[in-house]
Amino acid sequence: MKFTQTDIKDVLHITPTRFGDARGWFMESWRHNAFESAVGREVRFVQDNHSYSEQVHTVRGLHYQSPPFAQGKLVRCTRGAVIDVAVDFRKDSSSFGQWVSAYLSAENGEMLWVPEGFLHGFSTLENATEVQYKCTNYYNGDADGNVAWDDGAVGIDWGLSHGFDPAKAVLSAKDQAAPTFTSAQSPF
Repeated sequence: MKFTQTDIKDVLHITPTRFGDARGWFMESWRHNAFESAVGREVRFVQDNHSYSEQVHTVRGLHYQSPPFAQGKLVRCTRGAVIDVAVDFRKDSSSFGQWVSAYLSAENGEMLWVPEGFLHGFSTLENATEVQYKCTNYYNGDADGNVAWDDGAVGIDWGLSHGFDPAKAVLSAKDQAAPTFTSAQSPF
């Protein structure tokens, strides 16, 4: 696996090594010792999540879990393609409010490590897209929070160069009612 530091400290872009032959390919999608070495701390995953989005232009996010239920996420796309986004929501961070993204697809097998203290979301670039991610903490409904995905104060590029159309965004009722970044109170 190749671990690449993104423009925001602690967020990593991960490219697994694929070994291919006439049958297809094989890759390690998770290796504890390599991951902890790259992250520089102990990480324990306790929950795996799997989402399916029927329509292209679906946006899920920007979500977080408040402490003590904060979640780090190791995200990969196993069908279709997404723009996966991490926004620094740590009040005392020099990169507070900054974002990074990664193009994740079933074809490229790449992953994004989104640590605790970040907002997370993704936009689908194909119909019938599936995303799977490992979490460092259990989901807790009382700790669930979100921020508006399209807040101009953050200015996220959700994949315009890959055909994403914000005017066609498909959102949950929860995400439609999310507060702006500037009005949201970060618990981190």
